[in-house]
Amino acid sequence: MSTALRLGEKLEKLTWAGRTAHILKEEIDRLQQAGSLSIPKEPGGWWHQYVCPHHHTELTFDPMQVDASEFLCPHGCIIEGEAYRGAWLVFKHQSLARVALQSAAVYAALGDKSYAQISKRLLVEYAEQFPLYPVHPEAQSWMLKGRAFHQALTEAIWSTTLIRAYLLLRDEGVVFEAKEQAAIDAFLGLLAGSMEEYRHILIHERNNAENNYTAWLNASLSCVYAARGEQAALEALIEGQGGFKHHLSIGVKADQLEFEGSTYYHVFVLRAYLISAEMAQRFGIDLYATTGADGQSMRGMLEALADLADDQGALPALHDGPLARDPYAREIAEIAEQGLAIYGIAGLAPVLREAYRQLGAAGGEQLEALLYGAGESADRAPAQEPRGSRLWPDAGFVIGRAAGNPLSFLADFGEHGGSHGHYDKLHLTLMHTDQTLTPDFGMVPYGSPMRKSWFAETASHNTVSLDGRSQAPHEGRCVRYEANDSTLYAWLQSTAAYEGCTLNRHLLLTGEWLLDWFQVELAGEEPRSIEWWMHPAVQMQSEQLRSRDEVYKLLIEQKDAASAAAAVSEQNLPIIGQYVASDSVDASGASQLHASYALGSDPNGSTATVFHTALAQPGDELLAVQTPGDSVDPSRSLTAMLHRRNDRQADFIHIYRAGSRAELTRISAQEIAITVPGQTNSSKRIQLTAHNGLLFI
Repeated sequence: MSTALRLGEKLEKLTWAGRTAHILKEEIDRLQQAGSLSIPKEPGGWWHQYVCPHHHTELTFDPMQVDASEFLCPHGCIIEGEAYRGAWLVFKHQSLARVALQSAAVYAALGDKSYAQISKRLLVEYAEQFPLYPVHPEAQSWMLKGRAFHQALTEAIWSTTLIRAYLLLRDEGVVFEAKEQAAIDAFLGLLAGSMEEYRHILIHERNNAENNYTAWLNASLSCVYAARGEQAALEALIEGQGGFKHHLSIGVKADQLEFEGSTYYHVFVLRAYLISAEMAQRFGIDLYATTGADGQSMRGMLEALADLADDQGALPALHDGPLARDPYAREIAEIAEQGLAIYGIAGLAPVLREAYRQLGAAGGEQLEALLYGAGESADRAPAQEPRGSRLWPDAGFVIGRAAGNPLSFLADFGEHGGSHGHYDKLHLTLMHTDQTLTPDFGMVPYGSPMRKSWFAETASHNTVSLDGRSQAPHEGRCVRYEANDSTLYAWLQSTAAYEGCTLNRHLLLTGEWLLDWFQVELAGEEPRSIEWWMHPAVQMQSEQLRSRDEVYKLLIEQKDAASAAAAVSEQNLPIIGQYVASDSVDASGASQLHASYALGSDPNGSTATVFHTALAQPGDELLAVQTPGDSVDPSRSLTAMLHRRNDRQADFIHIYRAGSRAELTRISAQEIAITVPGQTNSSKRIQLTAHNGLLFI
């Protein structure tokens, strides 16, 4: 299916390609002049340990550095230690593999033989060094151990970059001398043996073929087989247990999302699939249109990303995965370029633009564009059709959109997500066309203790917790989903988050507003602290905030795998204020809290405002809680809203509207009225029913 142009042809047909090739050439020149294109003799460690122990931000990496023993935090900390050096070496090895591929691409585009020599030298030096790296003695026990890195997974990813450079050079007629070819052949043989062994362990001994590792072991082996011309081996890999077709069937849900429910790992696996397809195409085998047992496909996975992205093109950080980081942006760019070039998925254009914006390359002057981009710049960013609502019933996500309303939402009700899941069922992400207001804040590198002490916890998400404790790992369900052009209603339910607790979240989106009615019911006789959380990315503005000096006690269970016991640690979050509802009350005794959020400027320079109204029942508390920041920089604290009630039952009723506020009135226990001041005939009465959920009266 892919009809990719050779790079020399791109320069003839596409005006942007030459400019991009020269920019990439200049990047290599600077690295060469700095003396930083020398491969380390030490293997890399585990990149997730490259995180500041004080601020929990990822440490900085400069590819211009020849070597390093001190590592800088963005806040100025200087960090030393073997674990950090090992992580730095991961980035160094990966950056040199990228230079090998970039140099090969520059040679293919511009014909300057000196860049072929740079690529060739790096390839041969790595081929000669690879057998000298030990099977990593310092890798953690759960890892499949690599040679050049702690993890075989990292090795598989790194190897695909090197082998694609080798194949590109060969395609362009570069000849390797006998000694050089012997070193590369030995490298390919040793790599193949390792990857085949790890596949056997993962698929047959651990019975874990669906693991995202498998997709990358397959991609690495696909590159080896393509480099060695072994079509039969590649075909067996595609067709066999844990192979391309089988993994597509078991590693991806029928609704096209990767089985862990993580956007990051969805991109991760999809990128491996596309590399495997690129290698198969060398033998005339078309995997681009292949489907899994339930219709899973790379096209479907790419279309899912286009649907998940917000209006700026940013992908949500569902479950484990970074909110934003440059290596991830490059991965997104690589698959988005191919999604546009191969499948023509227009919805990926904003995703691609956002990835390049994060990389500081708004014009797309990146290696991914040169390798995979097709069409002129305007053609690579076609107009996008308006997007509607979508339900992912298998993965357990729903997006709500309504014509005329700049607000939309994404909610999570599906499986926990295994080792990459969060305790976040019925989480709500509220989006505006100008900015995502309440995102999932993503995950810090796994070497940070905040992975488990905050970012995976229920209280860090926009959902409900009890008594300061996180939900159990579980799966919720979508009870009802109804969508048309003007209205979306989703009723999401959880009955296993806490023993004897039923959570029902009712989300009703119209062209005017979003109603969020979150009802909690407990079966026991004792009241409990029922806690509704909202984490806006921008400062909440309210004239009804009064100072308060208290702490919220977050209780974190730390399970001991050996004994199955759980120790509980305590983390105090400062309560810095209390929101005081208005003096006027309705017939039920409820009053209103009004707040607003000023969002970033739109392309015309104007600032959008989202208005938020909460119903405060007698006995409710609405608190401002200081929390860690997002996963890019947890040290920059944010302010969350905590709507809390000590009871056996709670109704948290909130409404959001862009431009001006909506008013809420509680008519009875199961009925409310919504009005928009200044609008005639705007009043709507909504009833919550036991069997049908929310209904207009």
